[in-house]
Amino acid sequence: MTETHDAADLSDKIAAQLPYLRRYARALTGSQTSGDSYAIATLEAILSDRSMFEDGASVRVALFRCFHAIWTSAGAPDAQDSTGVLGRAQAHLATLTTNTREALLLATLEDFSIADIALIMNTDRDEIRHLINVARKDMESSIAGKIMIIEDEAIIAADLHEIATGLGHSVTGVARTRTEAVALGASTRPDLILADIQLADNSSGIDAVNDLLSEMGDVPVIFITAFPERLLTGDRPEPAFLISKPYKEEQVVSAISQAMFFASTETLLA
Repeated sequence: MTETHDAADLSDKIAAQLPYLRRYARALTGSQTSGDSYAIATLEAILSDRSMFEDGASVRVALFRCFHAIWTSAGAPDAQDSTGVLGRAQAHLATLTTNTREALLLATLEDFSIADIALIMNTDRDEIRHLINVARKDMESSIAGKIMIIEDEAIIAADLHEIATGLGHSVTGVARTRTEAVALGASTRPDLILADIQLADNSSGIDAVNDLLSEMGDVPVIFITAFPERLLTGDRPEPAFLISKPYKEEQVVSAISQAMFFASTETLLA
């Protein structure tokens, strides 16, 4: 099915997809600043050339295809341009097979079909399947660490626990409220935090994470929420890793693996 767009219609449709492009860009770079810079560059490119939106592809596919063209032409962030945690992460990422993380994130985090990813990355479907398989193997053989879960729904917490331990990570515990999360963090420092937004006593998972990070410093966080667009407004510091509810197991697996690349604890650096 083909789509035609006038300027106003196209702008509205791009605006609706922009939060998800920013989510993907941040997961790819591990940084709100860097990810948003690529998203802005994509919008600037669209303003000067709308040709990618005129060949019948959906607006969502065309938007991500434009991003990918810019990403590949600019090159992934250079580790030499970054210091500290981000520099170490980029050095690690540079050892991975080209385009594997992109394919994996498009399939898992953004839930594109194999056919759509092939269009976005300008290759064939068999190559996309190969890239995703390589990415999974690369991630599975990467870093293991300690994960804290902040989640008030027992079934979801148990599911996240099973996913994390199935990947070879240990779980420091499950917190149902902001107060419990702070206490758990004080007891055992995690290498990664998985956090719901709305907690049992109507406290905020965001506030709980902010409390933890104020004490721990730089620890990667994956937020899980039914309303991801509310955390991708650009109005304040926002998470690099964000999963929509209801989630698929593969999305959580991918996000954990990606986020662990950006961890900063001594355990993970060993």
